[in-house]
Amino acid sequence: METHALPETPVMKLLAVILNYKTPDMTLEALVALMRELAAFPDARVAIVDNDSQDGSLEKIQAGVDASGFGDRVLVMPSDYNGGFAYGNNFAIERALRGPDLPEYVYLLNSDAFPDPGCVEALVRYLDTHPEAGIAGSYVHGPEPVPHKTAFRFPSIAGELETALGIGIVSKLLERWIVAPPLPTRTCEVDWLAGASMLIRRAVIEEIGLMDDAYFLYYEETDYCLRAQRAGWRIGYVVESSVTHIGSVSTGFKDHSRPTPRFWFASRRHYFLKNHGRLALWAANLVYFLGGLVCRIRLGLLGRATKDPRRHLRDFAAFNFRLQTPSDGRPPRKPRAASPS
Repeated sequence: METHALPETPVMKLLAVILNYKTPDMTLEALVALMRELAAFPDARVAIVDNDSQDGSLEKIQAGVDASGFGDRVLVMPSDYNGGFAYGNNFAIERALRGPDLPEYVYLLNSDAFPDPGCVEALVRYLDTHPEAGIAGSYVHGPEPVPHKTAFRFPSIAGELETALGIGIVSKLLERWIVAPPLPTRTCEVDWLAGASMLIRRAVIEEIGLMDDAYFLYYEETDYCLRAQRAGWRIGYVVESSVTHIGSVSTGFKDHSRPTPRFWFASRRHYFLKNHGRLALWAANLVYFLGGLVCRIRLGLLGRATKDPRRHLRDFAAFNFRLQTPSDGRPPRKPRAASPS
């Protein structure tokens, strides 16, 4: 295990970042729940980034913050472009790291996630007492409450086959490569965590950099945890830290009556290409597609429907089995105003 020299104690214990995209009311609810948790950290600050919603969100959030009584602990920041999850969080983190009061930890909280009592303290306590760990994430559940799978193994070719096939005996044979295994019931190390409630040590950011904003949505946390692990840091799943999460409010990705968004295909492609190379990408694509075909034939014979989004496999093939690099489906960047001469 590589030993990391910890930085001197900074002025600020924690910076929390909430990313908003067209969910201002929910963002303000998340802020209230977060500020209750930050009572234990009087020097903590919050940055709310509006990711260029252009629907009045920015003004509504600013008015809510002004009326909240939170004072200068909360800063509302308009980003210049809806560049996705990594871009929006980086927008706040990069500016914080240029400021005079460097945070020891950066806490990422989704706008549709509400920390349960003790959530943030449990994450901070974990990183405080585990200097080898660079990232810690919460147990996430829905309002029902139903657990959400948020602790994973890294994607692999075998894992793509298991995911696409969904056949019990194959899953048993490929058990060690299952990307979404049963959730741990106690605090432990994992490969990667979902970013709905994630605490990152500043030393990690200084060593490996910010998240890769080539990802619009999905796989950015996977990639970041992989980079951290490759640098010698460990990833902790902390069951004592829990969050109530609505899920996919901004994206609608869980609505399987809609097609899979192009940015999911683009993020998956970028992850495999960046981290494992073109040959691995094509192998992963092939086993995923063939596994999906076998799954659909099997379900058809059983008279059952697939649980995938509409046209998922057809869109997967159209996106991946072509020579040119397809669009990632993100909004076009707005042209910058010309500088005065």
